[in-house]
Amino acid sequence: MDEHPAMPRDRFPQELIAFYGLTRLPREGGWYRPTWAGPERPDGRPEGSAIVMLLTAEPGVFSALHRLPTDEIWHFYRGDPLTLFLLTEAGDAGGGTGAGDTAGAGVARTAVLGPDVLAGQHVQFTVPAGTWMAAEVAAGGSWTLFGCTMAPGFTFEDYEHGEAGRLAARFPREAARIGALSRA
Repeated sequence: MDEHPAMPRDRFPQELIAFYGLTRLPREGGWYRPTWAGPERPDGRPEGSAIVMLLTAEPGVFSALHRLPTDEIWHFYRGDPLTLFLLTEAGDAGGGTGAGDTAGAGVARTAVLGPDVLAGQHVQFTVPAGTWMAAEVAAGGSWTLFGCTMAPGFTFEDYEHGEAGRLAARFPREAARIGALSRA
């Protein structure tokens, strides 16, 4: 059972925010806290990094479309399943080639993080470098606690925020979902 024995399920996310000292994640959305950063490399980036993150099913609470230049491993911890929406540019094995990409067909897919691995959910899932990604609590759920790990580590300079119009032009069949999982 995911609830604290003395806590109603709908209050538990607030307790997790307080317990972990989570703060709002700028632009992307949700609540997060960095939990580890490895030694600094010659390029100024950490060798690796890890965060703990919480999303709820409240309106507007989701991880907005973005991409990173290195693989990111997502880890499910507890709560309801998390839906990862992934967009891969045409011709890429996993990622795009930059903000100036020309329009073209791409591949959209969904992965679900959650405890039911025998039903196809993942407790750990790697998003390849350059893949556009967004996440939200799966339909019918109320909250998800998860983590993300990267090597080399995350820096805000590497974060590329998705633009709904540009992404919808590249992935026209996914325009509605792109709009729902984007932020200005």
